[in-house]
This record gives sequence, structure tokens and C-alpha cells, in this order.
Amino acid sequence: MSKVNYYTPEGLKKLKDELNHLRDVERPKASQDIADARDKGDLSENAEYDAAKEAQGMLEMRISKLEELASNARIIDESQLDTSKVLVHSTVKIKNQTNGATMTYKLVAQNEADIKKGLISVDSPIGKGLLGKEVGDVAEIQVPSGIMKFDVVSITRD
Repeated sequence: MSKVNYYTPEGLKKLKDELNHLRDVERPKASQDIADARDKGDLSENAEYDAAKEAQGMLEMRISKLEELASNARIIDESQLDTSKVLVHSTVKIKNQTNGATMTYKLVAQNEADIKKGLISVDSPIGKGLLGKEVGDVAEIQVPSGIMKFDVVSITRD
């Protein structure tokens, strides 16, 4: 069974725009590249044809993955979410117990994650460790270097 992914309206639009671009622009281009390579002669020794076929396969795999994500996508109405605990689309301020550093992250679907913008995936170790926590809770998160402990300072919806 496929996993439901929760998106903001902007995130879902971006996903669908990419899918439409791949279907409407890239797929016909890949077919044309194969036809052009085929016209160049013997297929058994035609590296250009092999490369075009491989590129088409990769493109079709990406289209298939995006179609699956889009079909399982749900938009979250953030105004209806509970702010007492960390959920998808929560903005969470956490404090590292070891070094006292404070960080703020918004938990999003994996496709929307961008650490530079403070958007982390709910499927990441930190995202998983924060889900369900409330203000004042301590999140113990397994990372490659061991267990990190974070205090949940605040939870908001923006």
C-alpha cells in the first residue's frame, strides 16, 4: 500500500508542474532523440541510440514516481491542525541540550524538504523524533554519531 504524503498547496503545485513538464516537454524530446539516433545507422554499434534509450528509461521512471506521489498527495489545511504537539507542517523551535544551540524547523513532506530554508522531512531522523512531541518534551534522536537530545521550546503553524 502506498504512503499518503501531505503537502502545502504550493508544494503540490510544484510537484504537478514538474510532472506536467516531464510529460509534455521532456517525453516528446526523448522520443525525438531516439528517432534521431536510430536514423544514424546500425543500432548494434550506435552509442547515441543506447544513451537516448537509457535517458528515456530514467525519464519514465521519474514520471512514474511523480505520478505515484501526486496520486497519494493530500493538502493539509493548517488552520485545522492541533498546535499542542508536533505534526506535519508544524514549525518547531528546539534547543540542543549538549551545546545549547537553538534551531527552528518546519516539518514537511520529503519532496518539499530544503534544509537551507529550515524545511526538514518528516521522514528524516530529526523529523521522526519530533513527531508527537509537545512543548517541554525532550526528543531523543538517534543520529549516526549517537543520541542527541533536544528540548521542544515552541510549536507554531505559519
